Amino acid sequence: MEWIQRLNQAVDYIENNLDRVIHVDEAAKIAACSTFHFQRMFSYIAGVTLGDYIRKRRMTLAAFEMLQGGQKVIDIAVKYGYDSPTAFNRAFQAIHGMAPTAAKNEGVSLTVYPRITFTLSIKGDEAMNFRIETKEGFRIAGYALKEPMTMEDCLEKVPVFWQEVAAKGGIEKVCTLVDGTEPQGILGVSTCDNGEFSGYYIAAATKQPCAEGMEEYFVPQGTWAIFDCVGPMPHAIQSLQQRIITEWLPTSGYEYAAAPDIEVYYEGDQSAANYRSQVWLPIVKKQ
Repeated sequence: MEWIQRLNQAVDYIENNLDRVIHVDEAAKIAACSTFHFQRMFSYIAGVTLGDYIRKRRMTLAAFEMLQGGQKVIDIAVKYGYDSPTAFNRAFQAIHGMAPTAAKNEGVSLTVYPRITFTLSIKGDEAMNFRIETKEGFRIAGYALKEPMTMEDCLEKVPVFWQEVAAKGGIEKVCTLVDGTEPQGILGVSTCDNGEFSGYYIAAATKQPCAEGMEEYFVPQGTWAIFDCVGPMPHAIQSLQQRIITEWLPTSGYEYAAAPDIEVYYEGDQSAANYRSQVWLPIVKKQ
């Protein structure tokens, strides 16, 4: 399938450049999607972030070269993108549990991470309820986390951001902005401008003015696949997002659009088995 082929071609590019500078935007271009969405798709399908995959593959190749001998540690470090032996030693030890020099000893046990190859696996053993809607643009207002972030950064910083906003009473303040504008509820919005991650908002779709400390963002007109989610947070929505990318998207006739990803959280006990939420995936028809 073309979608899977493009992902594997992007992996080819990464593998061919492990000893050079890897430009994520080039890999995304090969995969025919934005940099932000490429990183997101990769992590959901591979089960590991793109940055972590590259680190593990580089440390695998570095270990092989250490075993062969004949090269200085600093030369191998520089080859795989590390400017100092200290940084290389830290990365090597995190993967292999030993210093690079120890890898030269006969009989040592090293950790190998093989190249990833994507294949299409159709499960279909559990239903996904969704609808496709084209929406007029709408304004959101709330609290924003705006800084350059990789997918790894998002996984680490976004949950902390939710905790910080909740701790200062921000969720209650966002709730006061809900005025019937769709989508209703508390929104988690990952914005993507010019193919790059540009911010994460805890917000509401609203026509009301921003309160102090809040920011606004205009979500442009677009088409979304809207999936219903039932189950406790965060596991239920994380599991659904992975299934959307790995099971629904490859055979849907659509692909990721360069528009915001939206999570919709409704009132209720988020730890309950019947808690309801939604995932809005921005899409365009495949050409």
